Amino acid sequence: MADKITENYLTLKNPVFCCFLFWASVLVIKMLLMSLLTAVQRFRYKIFPNEEDLFFKNIEVQFNDPHVERVRRAHRNDMENILPYFTMALLYICTNPRPTLACVLFRIVGIARVLHTLVYAFRPVPQPSRILAFGIPMAITFYMACSVALDMLVYI
Repeated sequence: MADKITENYLTLKNPVFCCFLFWASVLVIKMLLMSLLTAVQRFRYKIFPNEEDLFFKNIEVQFNDPHVERVRRAHRNDMENILPYFTMALLYICTNPRPTLACVLFRIVGIARVLHTLVYAFRPVPQPSRILAFGIPMAITFYMACSVALDMLVYI
């Protein structure tokens, strides 16, 4: 048990950490692109929330355009779910999980969150597509949190 405490799992020598780094990078890029997509939608539909942002004549400040708001909601959903996932995934790595399982979980979360954006912000499709793309990563994050908590019970 002492070895587990002193072992550094957050290193490039650990394939689980490397897998996490790749998929975390994919998700960060996706989240950054959501910011750009929001800007694209604002210019496309000439919807700006601040007086100083009005680039076009004869338009007024607006807040509730459905095209812009859909992208913003998808982006907010990313922040509400991907950021806690990052935290739990890093803690999960520190518990030295089985590499195959951990990497499969990271891949599933990454792919599901990209799919969530596609079915929410780009091409809305009927349920249950969005709930699956949302729920599966949430369940995985919950699993990781429970796994970490159970592993830490021996230390409290």
